[in-house]
Amino acid sequence: MMNLRAPRHPSISYRPIQPTDLDVLVKIHGDLFPIRYEIEFFHNVVHGHDIVSWGAVDRNRPNGESDELIGFVTARIIMAKESEIEDMLRYDKSRSDQALVYILTLGVVESYRNFGIATSLIREVIKYGSSMPNCRAVYLHVISYNNSAIHLYQKMSFLCVRRLNSFYFINGQHYDAYLFIYYVNGGRSPCSPLELVTLLVTYMRRGLKLVSSRVWKKGEKNVGPKRVKYRDKVLFHFHHLNLV
Repeated sequence: MMNLRAPRHPSISYRPIQPTDLDVLVKIHGDLFPIRYEIEFFHNVVHGHDIVSWGAVDRNRPNGESDELIGFVTARIIMAKESEIEDMLRYDKSRSDQALVYILTLGVVESYRNFGIATSLIREVIKYGSSMPNCRAVYLHVISYNNSAIHLYQKMSFLCVRRLNSFYFINGQHYDAYLFIYYVNGGRSPCSPLELVTLLVTYMRRGLKLVSSRVWKKGEKNVGPKRVKYRDKVLFHFHHLNLV
């Protein structure tokens, strides 16, 4: 793994990845990730072919290395209707231009970690997605054992919406993945937490009214068996809510 020594006071700046970064980008990916990427992927990154990217550099590095990558993030624009998370979005499906930004790779060399570089790179992606009026979310997958990455995305208000069994196949072994989403430009899930709470309160109010009505009728007519039907009805509604 690359073991670039970070100066005591690094001066981190961010810029688009460019063709001169090709060799370093390939090496860092090889050092950081167990998955091997085709050289075509790296050419697409450095030339901006269907991929947007940002690189981190340390302007305080000596010996002419002040513009050499020490971190990166790559992403691709995907049409919402063609994505795997279409069911996790509420958007105007009559508009074919609704888009998402999918984060492909994110990495920082080991000696430059804990400087907030990964956070800043993700913010660049969020800012980019937010600047596109038709973009509704930024999303990504993270392998289930990468606790530091999971904590980072949670800290940055990404929502963990799904666990995907055996999503990755690495060195002959399957690994699960988590799907994280960050909604932008008014994008949201088909049923937001607020809507769930509102719906739950509505059902509870209806339930209380039914209870009051049936208790009053029982006291007046001394009829009890209908309560069983009410309980079955309430259980059905709550079960249905849990499936949403």
